[in-house]
Amino acid sequence: MKTFQLVSAFAFAVVAVPAAAQETAPPKDVTVTGSVGVVSDYRLRGVSQTDKHAAVQGGFTIAHKSGFYVSTWASNLAGWGTFGGANMELDLIGGYKRSLGGGLSVDAGLTWYMYPGGADRSDFGEPYVKLSGTAGPATVLVGVAYAPKQVALGKWYDNAASYATGTPDHPGAKNDNLYIWTDLSAAIPSTPLTAKAHLGHSDGNNGLGPNGTSAAPTGHYWDWMVGADFAVKGTPLTLSAAWIDTDISRAKSAYLRPNFASTRDGSSIAGSTALFSITAAF
Repeated sequence: MKTFQLVSAFAFAVVAVPAAAQETAPPKDVTVTGSVGVVSDYRLRGVSQTDKHAAVQGGFTIAHKSGFYVSTWASNLAGWGTFGGANMELDLIGGYKRSLGGGLSVDAGLTWYMYPGGADRSDFGEPYVKLSGTAGPATVLVGVAYAPKQVALGKWYDNAASYATGTPDHPGAKNDNLYIWTDLSAAIPSTPLTAKAHLGHSDGNNGLGPNGTSAAPTGHYWDWMVGADFAVKGTPLTLSAAWIDTDISRAKSAYLRPNFASTRDGSSIAGSTALFSITAAF
């Protein structure tokens, strides 16, 4: 289970290059970028995928000057997001990005969510389209990710009671999932800080999937985040802090228990929390 997001910190490496070299160096046909980091809790659309524990995450992207790119990203898992096996999420991504002029760009592609060695019927694909641009000092992104009907997203269990018995109410059911979101970021003048915010809405099945999880817990819900990134001068490091929350109440998520509670203390894995991370870009 994934989009983006996660909250995974974004980092940008600053490389000093003489002006003359910048003017004469031809653009590369292929570029490779990536990052690796540690986050205090892997939240996917507001819901913890690591049982409210830390995660090690990383990935890289290979992009061609034509606009086509392929990338991969991975994170460890625990609790709600675990499907056994390697207890890892591995995303394979392919897409195309191009400028529309006037500071606007469009990015379209497909994310395939994999759980190596995990339970059957867990992997699924999710196409996406993102439109981004600038508004004064701010960068704005609006995205839509729609996963068509697939077994991994199906409403196999109506409640935790049926899941506990291991007898699905609707075996083989397929469902789709829609996620709409917007991201906003703005550099704070004369500082190494970038303020950021996120708002997203999930629309999917309102029950448990074939392996006791759901890409859109409770069927319909909002998630949001506010925070800041601190770029460490002279290094590829970025320190991030954020506050994340959802509108999933205990009453709304009651039918997902015990799956939807932390194994540590029984608290909701979709409640408000502070997130911290350190990321190195390359």
